[in-house]
Amino acid sequence: MPETPFNSSRSAEKGNPAVAGLLAQGYPGSVWLTGQQPSRELRKGRYVAESITHPGKMLPTIARYAINTYTEPGDLVADPMAGIGTTVVEAMHLDRRGIGIEYEERWAALAAVNIALATKNGATGIGEIYTGDSRRLPSLLPAQIRGQVALVVTSPPYGSSTHGHVRTPGPRRGKVRKIHHRYGGSDNLAYRDHDTLAEGFTDILIGCRSILRPGGHVVVTARPYRRHGELIDIPGMVVAAGEAAGLELVEECVALMAGVRNGLLVPRVSFFQQKNVRDAIASGDPQWLPQHEDVLILRRGGAVPR
Repeated sequence: MPETPFNSSRSAEKGNPAVAGLLAQGYPGSVWLTGQQPSRELRKGRYVAESITHPGKMLPTIARYAINTYTEPGDLVADPMAGIGTTVVEAMHLDRRGIGIEYEERWAALAAVNIALATKNGATGIGEIYTGDSRRLPSLLPAQIRGQVALVVTSPPYGSSTHGHVRTPGPRRGKVRKIHHRYGGSDNLAYRDHDTLAEGFTDILIGCRSILRPGGHVVVTARPYRRHGELIDIPGMVVAAGEAAGLELVEECVALMAGVRNGLLVPRVSFFQQKNVRDAIASGDPQWLPQHEDVLILRRGGAVPR
């Protein structure tokens, strides 16, 4: 099945008559069908190959869907935790101006390469990347950006280590091991405890509020994760941080990471996710393979621009 293109709620999606009918009636669904293709296929030719080494990449289709829904061509779109620049690149391809801020210089440099590639590939929008700590967001950006951003799209880190990729050894060469699963320096927010992460993310959202225009939106993707078997409620942290930052929670959606084929979900999970769930079930503690991201949509108060 080909990738499903995503349009805003203002235009029906041609490839799916059922969705087109709902949108025509004004009823867009809260489930975003964003996992029809694996991430590597979504990035092929659109991002440089080294992009796969980042441990916590956002699916391009999630950024694309949010940008299509909450902005118009020419609008400003920002990501304060930009990583390899997914939000910026997708904004550029949709004729928006994308602005990213990334803490680690390695990823900021890679984002700059992806931005240049987007321009080479014919993207009509403009992309910029800044390096710095987004807990001090307003001081990192030009003064004229303040109060002008239509949409922020971002995602907090889920701890210092992700599932990454599997490196399979040859015969009798030892255990399967992870690669590309850790962030860089230990001063990254990803290495902080949950309370410190929540405090830092609140500071980031306070900065985001200052650059948003009245009625502008913040779209945050997050999902719970397990630390030593304990379920950590990252989506709940995001909602609390947003409210503490003076933003209003206006919607909660689900972005599928799984594909849908003939009415069934096609899981997209790592070797280690499968192993952890199998081990938990075997020990009498049933757990579930995550197949979606929670999408928390927050809004800055004030008049909504026409």
